[in-house]
Amino acid sequence: MFRIETEVDKERRQLLHSRLRASNTAASPILRELRGTPGEREVPLHVWALDEGGDLAGGLVGHTWAGWLHIASLWVDERHRGAGLGSHLLSTAEHLATHDRACRSARLETWDFQAPDFYRRLGYEVVCVIPDYPPGITEYTLTKRIG
Repeated sequence: MFRIETEVDKERRQLLHSRLRASNTAASPILRELRGTPGEREVPLHVWALDEGGDLAGGLVGHTWAGWLHIASLWVDERHRGAGLGSHLLSTAEHLATHDRACRSARLETWDFQAPDFYRRLGYEVVCVIPDYPPGITEYTLTKRIG
């Protein structure tokens, strides 16, 4: 018999995470090889574009891990869209990930109303489509070889 609880518990979350990590490490030779190396940690990667007044014109937030660049967010202010700023932010992040962090691939998620075609034009391929996530919207996962 088990007692089921549903409250948010940071301590238990950390315990669960460490136990899952130990199980994954035991089950995967690749993850085992990563342990204790620089590739084991997620390292933040941010690229910012500021306009002449120092205001945020666009930016990319992501991280690198295990030879991958994971792009979490890419945004360009409406006033600057269509001028190549988004492409420049993305290529800068790919360059840093490839040359400074030895990444070979990149991944990201985007919704159907955001920018799947933008990423396809830049060489990203759709590897996963999740319809109705959230309801009425389709989410895409895209990847690209960058190194």
